[in-house]
Amino acid sequence: MIKIGEKIKDFDILLTGNKQAKLSDYLGKYLVLYFYPKANTPGCTTESCDFTELHPQFSNKNTQILGASKDTLKRQENFKAKYNFTFDLIADESEEVCNYFGVIQEKKNYGRTYMGIVRSTFVIDPKGVLIKEWRNLRVKGHAQAVYEFIESLS
Repeated sequence: MIKIGEKIKDFDILLTGNKQAKLSDYLGKYLVLYFYPKANTPGCTTESCDFTELHPQFSNKNTQILGASKDTLKRQENFKAKYNFTFDLIADESEEVCNYFGVIQEKKNYGRTYMGIVRSTFVIDPKGVLIKEWRNLRVKGHAQAVYEFIESLS
């Protein structure tokens, strides 16, 4: 699992629009990479809409945003289209990126224990180094807090 101050591994990622990319494609800009449990669920929708609302401000601060979950590409495409997200989503069905960032953990819901994504956000600097993380976070006000962190860097 990556730690703050370490350079990120250069993953191949599958983005909405059926685009193949690498994390290194985002070098030269800050990258906000947020992981959410499941597309089209209330918390994940609110979080993604909040990031979309702030997207112009992030762009003005040389920052890209990517959302990620282990949903299928089709589910991610539908989620993005339904809410008009202004950035791409990663379909990490293999869980490779999720595991690297350590976001898949044991969770409990209604007495049932299972492995799932713990809502987390990471900021990667223009050189590809992890500089900030939020783990097991609350959605309310989170996108704004991430923006304020980015703003504090300039």
